[in-house]
Amino acid sequence: MGMFEAVARVVHEAELQLGDGVWELRPADSDLVRQTAAALTDAVGPAEAHEALPRIERLAALREALAAVAVTVARTHGPLAWFLADASSHLAPVLHWRALDAPDNRTFGAVLPAGDELADAEAAVRHLAAMLTRTGHSA
Repeated sequence: MGMFEAVARVVHEAELQLGDGVWELRPADSDLVRQTAAALTDAVGPAEAHEALPRIERLAALREALAAVAVTVARTHGPLAWFLADASSHLAPVLHWRALDAPDNRTFGAVLPAGDELADAEAAVRHLAAMLTRTGHSA
């Protein structure tokens, strides 16, 4: 299962919980949701523009997105933290990716992502950002 599919499952579960009233977004979390959505959108732009960037910039943007999610998880508790922690766990492989060649192969286990892996991770971030944007505006 790719990152997009995994994040889409988590997003779907969150949308069901929000829709069923199982999870009610606290007022204090609404601002965090909007801030996180904006940070994700700023980090990983539209596919057409983003996929034209060099691999090193695409990877940096994905790491920035993951950092934004981690900061939000650190600032909240309960369902929002659980949701974002689950989503971030599916995005965590980007932390083991590298953008540079390593002729001596001393990379601490970091690997070069395939082109489709970058695109998949970027699509997952966009999907998460879209859900947070919808949720933040409806709160």
